Amino acid sequence: MSRFVSVSPLVNDGRQSNTIPVKKEASASLSDESPVTMDKPVCFIDTDSDGKLCVQQSALQILQQIQQPVVVVAVVGLYRTGKSYLMNRLAGKQTGFALGSTIESKTKGIWMWCVPHPTKAGTTLVLLDTEGFGDVKKGDPKHDTNIFCLAVLLSSTLVYNSRGTIDNKAIMELQFVTELTECIKVKSSDEDADDSTEFVKFFPSFIWAVRDFTLERKIDGKDVTEDEYLDFALKLEHGTSRRVMEYNFPRECIQKFFPSRKCFTFPFPTAPEKMSCLGSLDSADISSEFLKVTDRFCKFVFNDSSVKRLKEGYTVTGRVLGHLAKTYVDTISSGSVPCLENAVIAMAVIENEAAVKVGLQVYQSGMEKLKDSFPLELKAVSSKHQDLSSTATQAFMKRSFRDTEGEYLKSLEEKINELFNGYLCQNEQASKRRCEDLLSSLSAPMMEKLKQGLYAKPGGHDLFCKDLEDIGKKYNSQANKEVKAEEVLDEFLKQKSVDSKVILQADKKLTEKEKQIKEQNEKAVLLEQEIKTNKEKQRQLEEKMDTERQSNEERMRQMKEKMDEEMRLLKEEAERAMDSKLKEQADLLKTGFNEKAEMMSQEIEEFKKRSTEAETNRAKEFAATLENANRGHEETMDLMMQNHREQMMEIQEKNPLNGCCIM
Repeated sequence: MSRFVSVSPLVNDGRQSNTIPVKKEASASLSDESPVTMDKPVCFIDTDSDGKLCVQQSALQILQQIQQPVVVVAVVGLYRTGKSYLMNRLAGKQTGFALGSTIESKTKGIWMWCVPHPTKAGTTLVLLDTEGFGDVKKGDPKHDTNIFCLAVLLSSTLVYNSRGTIDNKAIMELQFVTELTECIKVKSSDEDADDSTEFVKFFPSFIWAVRDFTLERKIDGKDVTEDEYLDFALKLEHGTSRRVMEYNFPRECIQKFFPSRKCFTFPFPTAPEKMSCLGSLDSADISSEFLKVTDRFCKFVFNDSSVKRLKEGYTVTGRVLGHLAKTYVDTISSGSVPCLENAVIAMAVIENEAAVKVGLQVYQSGMEKLKDSFPLELKAVSSKHQDLSSTATQAFMKRSFRDTEGEYLKSLEEKINELFNGYLCQNEQASKRRCEDLLSSLSAPMMEKLKQGLYAKPGGHDLFCKDLEDIGKKYNSQANKEVKAEEVLDEFLKQKSVDSKVILQADKKLTEKEKQIKEQNEKAVLLEQEIKTNKEKQRQLEEKMDTERQSNEERMRQMKEKMDEEMRLLKEEAERAMDSKLKEQADLLKTGFNEKAEMMSQEIEEFKKRSTEAETNRAKEFAATLENANRGHEETMDLMMQNHREQMMEIQEKNPLNGCCIM
């Protein structure tokens, strides 16, 4: 039955349903999903009584349920510029994020709205509406900077909303971009090092939305695109005056940190006095022309936005986004600078521990269902173990992140093997009970004869042996597939050998010499059965070793596949960053900033060197991980082989009469 987690009473305006499929944490199935509804935004990040930023637990609970990849679109800009209305439209609604008509800032902190992505199947769109910049009532001068940094760190697409034109004034209002190197660190080490060149690897794409744009988009009399207009506005000015340097600095930072940037203009005025009406569906003040443009803007954002990824290409889900937000906000509130490397390390621990649990749930759930059919042949149990072990590893791989030492995968492997051994024991116990019940049923007539003393007569021993042989034949035909068949029969024959000796000594038909011969034959039969029992144990051990060998091969294949994918993402990340730097250098040369372009050449070479070193180090880490995994497998196999050799020696020592007949 479906489970629904409702954030608030459902509001439906006839557009798309805001139902997000999420995976239940306790479920063992990889495809078991249940929907969560979020029909209006909730506060995501707020300020506590001490004025410090804090993440709202209710928002984290929503994100925790979203197992899909997320596309995160955040909007920033001056307060009272209509950001919230645009976000409502991106959510497919007219109402939701708070709108206001006064000069006061309506949105406080960061608000969140999660909806199914309209164009990317299996993906959730997370909209973040941020508190407007420039509200004079704010007490903390760093508050706006912190909000902007969080929007950059959490989003995959950052929309900067402004009005009028992109001129020096508008660019200077985006001064927060110049403070990013002081507010965000990539690595925890080398505190004095400038790692801003690494920002392009994980910074979001950038969209400048210009509201109330009334100018003609022409440069030197020629029509230009919106993106060309943005590039023109961001072009560095020549000169050495302090004023020119002030204007150039934000432009350089925007070009450097946001190489993937686009522009969208709303080519008509949006009357401020009508902003209060924008939330009403039946308002005549919302022109159809404006709705058409905002619809076009939504399509523009959807097409340009990609899934949120961490550095090195790790895909972010709603659950991971919540962990990231908590880590970044706690760091900022403590007075420290958010560090991407530390956040990733913390994320890796959380996700890898959870990945082990998910893998175990997948394995244990399947084996518990199989247990209902016990006892089964060892082959059937081993085959199911292999399938579930592979599926569990797949579930682990899907969620694990930066398990560079392979310790978490090894932990999963060890726990699965421990569970497997437990299920084997349970299967053996079930088999033993069935075999004992079968022998009890088959030997009931013989036990009755013993009670009545029917074997206590001349020729009684031969009659007893004949009955015992018949029981053995029937048992072998009915229990030949049981894992404990030989062992239970061995124990049964040892028990009956006591009765056999008593009957043999009482049989007056036999001479003493004949009794000795029969006694020796019985010992041979018992020894032969013990040998058969040990050989069956040996066969089962070899089958288990073969199962482990095949499981390891599959595990190694999945490990290598994931490592190859991570290497591919690492290379793509470096290539994107390099392309952006080359583009930035080309723009500098094109606009005549040859000296800056030359300085960038050194930066590019250093960047190439670091990227190559990173790829080499990661390749070495992967090779070491595979080697450690193989070494661990070899140690396990050696231990099993040692047990095998010990059993073989025991069999050989007990087999002096290797040619005797079997009952």
